[in-house]
Amino acid sequence: MTSRLDEKTVAKLVAEAGAAPSMHNAQPWRFRFLTGERLVLLYADQERAMPRSDPDNRALHIGCGAALFNLRVAAEHAALAPETRLLPEPQDPLLLAAVRLGNPAGRPQDEGLARLSPAIRQRHTSRHPFADKDVPEDVRATLQDAAGREGAELLFPGVWHTETVLDLVRDAESRDVVDPGANEDLVCWTRIGPEADTAVDGVPEYAFGPRKRDGKAPVRDFAGRRPVADRGATTFEHAPHLALLSTPGDGPADWLRAGQALERVLLEATLADLATSLTSHALEDRELRLLARDPGLGTGQVQMVLRLGYGPRGPATPRRPVADVLDVV
Repeated sequence: MTSRLDEKTVAKLVAEAGAAPSMHNAQPWRFRFLTGERLVLLYADQERAMPRSDPDNRALHIGCGAALFNLRVAAEHAALAPETRLLPEPQDPLLLAAVRLGNPAGRPQDEGLARLSPAIRQRHTSRHPFADKDVPEDVRATLQDAAGREGAELLFPGVWHTETVLDLVRDAESRDVVDPGANEDLVCWTRIGPEADTAVDGVPEYAFGPRKRDGKAPVRDFAGRRPVADRGATTFEHAPHLALLSTPGDGPADWLRAGQALERVLLEATLADLATSLTSHALEDRELRLLARDPGLGTGQVQMVLRLGYGPRGPATPRRPVADVLDVV
């Protein structure tokens, strides 16, 4: 007979899931727990979609995939033996995943996942300059292995390839300047002034980081032309360390896998004392995603550009209360 799982435990798992990164920190997920079946259902929250900058909901799926991975880690840490199915009901495209929580005695704990649990709350996006210091090869190998375990690939591009990616980022920034509606979603999801202190979502001004006075690091300016008190400007890396996360395909299931792989890489990076930031600015158009691929192989679909280095991790950003994202039935 299957024992019941108390709501407090489920709420804690969902709180850990909700610490995941998402585009502009929109947190586009909802959870439903079916008590009798010990089943957690993950849904896309279409009210938090970004039709202008994410028309096909690619970034939404990646964010939900990252939340799903955190849920798996938290469940493994609690010895609940999670079993995950992606897109379990094709007729319901908003239902992205189902996670069945087993009994503690059901199977051995997956130590590889459980050990990542402390990093969930330590991981924060950093929009600050990183030190001019290489990422060791063994750390790179660990991050690549993390991506591979989730069905994705992590590539550390060479100098020429890195310049190509940085050019794509600059092109995206230039398009934003000439298109007055391009930053609609960004403006909607940034919190400036008193709103930053009470927000439960979005990117608050204290997480913008300094303005980039010089350097090549791909760091999006969330303030734009809006004034932010005591922000300042500084020089960022001239030779940033980038990594490209790719999947074999480019559909909803691939995006969910990309999100899980992304979060696994970020948690491993956090345990390795690396600071990280993300950019998908140049990947919002599928044609640009193709241009970001490895020029030698020309395969795979680049889903995210990661910036890695040694420096401040950045502040925690606000999170929605569990009561707002979890239904228990």
